[in-house]
Amino acid sequence: MLRVGIVGFGFMGRMHYANWNKCENATVTAICDSDPNIIENSKNAGGNIEGADSAIDFDSLTVYSDFDKMLADGVVDAISLTLPTFLHCDFTVKALEAGLHVLCEKPMALNIDECDKMTAAAEKSGKILQIGHCIRFWPEYVKAKEIIESGEYGKVISATFRRLGSAPTWGADDWFANDDRSGGVAMDLHIHDSDYVQYLFGMPNNVSGFGGFNCITTRFDYGDGKLVTAEGSWAMTPSFGFEMSFNIVMEKATIVYDCSREKAFRVCPGEGEVFTPEVLPGDGYVREIEHFAGLIEGKDLPEVITLEQSTASIKLVKAEIESVQTNNAVGL
Repeated sequence: MLRVGIVGFGFMGRMHYANWNKCENATVTAICDSDPNIIENSKNAGGNIEGADSAIDFDSLTVYSDFDKMLADGVVDAISLTLPTFLHCDFTVKALEAGLHVLCEKPMALNIDECDKMTAAAEKSGKILQIGHCIRFWPEYVKAKEIIESGEYGKVISATFRRLGSAPTWGADDWFANDDRSGGVAMDLHIHDSDYVQYLFGMPNNVSGFGGFNCITTRFDYGDGKLVTAEGSWAMTPSFGFEMSFNIVMEKATIVYDCSREKAFRVCPGEGEVFTPEVLPGDGYVREIEHFAGLIEGKDLPEVITLEQSTASIKLVKAEIESVQTNNAVGL
């Protein structure tokens, strides 16, 4: 049985806890958080998506406030690292050096140098380091990629991705609002779609970014005529809720997804009736955890996310931010 520790027990830590509990052959044995009142405060973890509100059996957990002590006690084989982004590098490297496997939440880090340090530590340790780009595992996004790659409906003409919500207020010390800690809306929220664009089409030739208060829109130029854009925003009012969506226009069909709608996922062919394809069960969180656990077990699994790709997504978003700041296209 794989023994798992969760490091950082806010909204995303609770999300990981809930989904590890759905995973066979694994059990959460410990959590680590600097909050001395974590048991009481975890009742109100916040968040922008459902799934982190399951009951927590603290009696079955060893609760730590000292990460080094958790490592020294040897009570876990792997960790979910769900701390603020600026802490990802140091805690990942320390865990790998202690012989643990690491599932580190996205984004990988705040800069390329930190990504390289994490990659080097993983290679030296021989342990699994996976970055939590859950959209690569999200069933509707997985199916959309399969449909595109099948060629059944021809080439992609245009693709638009949106991820919209209000500014997150649930982080400790309001760390999301500090760009030096979170990377801002581009690095924390928008990177989901930038990474998926990379997953679908590879790295673009250049990007043109446009930004305002807590929002960014980017055009990804592939030099082949298709129009690919993505929008991320923390500028919506709280009553708006949350939307993650895409419209992918192909020569013979349009693929549509919007998590906020009742009929969220549809394929609209040029000929024939609109239909909803069958997708894998669960969501991207549980599926990325199952993938991570499977790699640890030595299963022969298809490649979904690599450290090189996770690093490339940091490079991509930083180019988008540079484009916003300079009002010029930035080459990659």
